[in-house]
Amino acid sequence: MKFNEPEHISHPVVYDPAVFKKEKEKSRKLRSSAWWKKKRSSGICYYCRKKFKPADLTMDHVIPLSRGGTSSRENIVPCCKDCNKKKSYLLPAEWTEYLNSLSGENPAEV
Repeated sequence: MKFNEPEHISHPVVYDPAVFKKEKEKSRKLRSSAWWKKKRSSGICYYCRKKFKPADLTMDHVIPLSRGGTSSRENIVPCCKDCNKKKSYLLPAEWTEYLNSLSGENPAEV
């Protein structure tokens, strides 16, 4: 699997393929669970807070698997496809920095 690096990320992503495969399998199992169906039933994207049909929300790892995250309930959130694509494999602090750069905010002032 190859990851395309967004322009705003200047470091490579390194991951262990065996761990990645195991965590992907865990997320596939969670995706079919009652827990996940309840989690996305609100229809609200974790990142942009917009409302969607629950079926239109994707599963996102807040700390991406490729960056050491796990497929645990604490690390998985529902999000819209647009946010999932834009967030890619950013860590929460990098995602916040990216959003601030779009809005013109200075992170030191936030």
